[in-house]
Amino acid sequence: MKYENNKVRDLNIAYIGGGSRGWAWTFMTDLSMDDSLGGTIRLYDIDEAAAKNNEIIGNKLTSREDTTGKWNYVTCSTIGEALTGCDFVVISILPGTFDEMASDVHLPERLGIYQSVGDTAGPGGMIRALRTIPMFVEIAEAIKEYAPEAWVINYTNPMTLCVKTLYHVFPQIKAFGCCHEVFGTQKVLKGICEETFGLTDIDRHDININVLGINHFTWLDKASYKGIDLFPVYRDYIDSHYEEGYNEPDKNWANSTFDCAHRVKFDLFRRYGLIAAAGDRHLAEFMPGSEYLKDPETVSSWKFGLTTVDWRKADLQKRLDRSHRLVSGEEEIKLEPSGEEGILLIKSLCGLERSISNVNIPNTALQIANLPADAVVETNAVFSLDSIQPIVAGTIPEQVKTLIAPHVENHERILKAALTYDRALVCEAFLADPLVKGRASEEEVQTLVNDMIANTLNYLPDGWKEN
Repeated sequence: MKYENNKVRDLNIAYIGGGSRGWAWTFMTDLSMDDSLGGTIRLYDIDEAAAKNNEIIGNKLTSREDTTGKWNYVTCSTIGEALTGCDFVVISILPGTFDEMASDVHLPERLGIYQSVGDTAGPGGMIRALRTIPMFVEIAEAIKEYAPEAWVINYTNPMTLCVKTLYHVFPQIKAFGCCHEVFGTQKVLKGICEETFGLTDIDRHDININVLGINHFTWLDKASYKGIDLFPVYRDYIDSHYEEGYNEPDKNWANSTFDCAHRVKFDLFRRYGLIAAAGDRHLAEFMPGSEYLKDPETVSSWKFGLTTVDWRKADLQKRLDRSHRLVSGEEEIKLEPSGEEGILLIKSLCGLERSISNVNIPNTALQIANLPADAVVETNAVFSLDSIQPIVAGTIPEQVKTLIAPHVENHERILKAALTYDRALVCEAFLADPLVKGRASEEEVQTLVNDMIANTLNYLPDGWKEN
């Protein structure tokens, strides 16, 4: 890296999953709009042709006169080539295909177990983890060999187990997980604050929050805006809008299964007194299956949706078509900031900024005092030159800790199961998961586990085929 006039040049970033037809374009766009960073993005993907397309798309962005962040995009044939000498590693991969994900999400429905996302908790999240963990073992080993001093930013789900695996394989790794779900809750608080006080154009970053929990099941026990305690404001708003929820100006839950009316958030606040800081689709999957995800009718009554994998497959085709247009020059990427903070965090770790953001890292500093030190937790941290310092978040109230505990315990079970090919541990984890617990017999769960593993064997190590 070269520092000059508060800018960094010759930065080397390895992008694992560099053939992405979505997140990569977001990352490229944000980089192209910031002139304080520049260098080389090394794209590595098992689909090398997809990475090559993104090389073309990225270099087209760089050549445009309206972009200020200038980068050279190159495709690497091996992970070692991508990692050697790099300063940062970005990981954004899809473990398996949407065919495997269809099994993750929809096969449990035969037992009346519904999932609104299926990539983090519940049966789908756990089977996805069995595919993902071996991949992250290989990635961690490669980072240890080729780039042990690099900062590693993970965007892949299941976030917690991905980060946990990196540290399990390489304890000295400098890795963290980024997730934008908390930002969405800040936007909700911003909107409620504006509506309540007749304000306009509040900056999300001015909504100050204390974050504590695990990824996609994160909670706020403090929230304020310029001296205004937002907890009473939030409580009053819920009392007045509990049935209809909060409808964001640019979104409509009825038209998109990725949106929600935040009624699950509202209900959790009434029950537990903390602000749940993720989208309702994620939050519902951490709660007992007899509650928000009991059946499709119940889901609809809470004003969120079950995202089907058929929708995801159709959307992938649209993105493949768009990739072709971007490569050919028929379409240009619009320069619109994503609202993500990945670029800000890179700048902070380079010493150009000092920032505070929510981050997923091990609880080794006991930033959440009443969760295990080896748990991967989501709290705020201070980012500065070559440093992440977790901010002490305090303790989680016992009622909320009781909700989180089964998932923390399952992270241990699933990591061990993935490393030892232990189907009994997977079954044990299923039976302990709140979506499944009490809703199926042990025999039914064992059959479900075996069938879900069978549907994903092509992406599992051979050890699973022998057990």
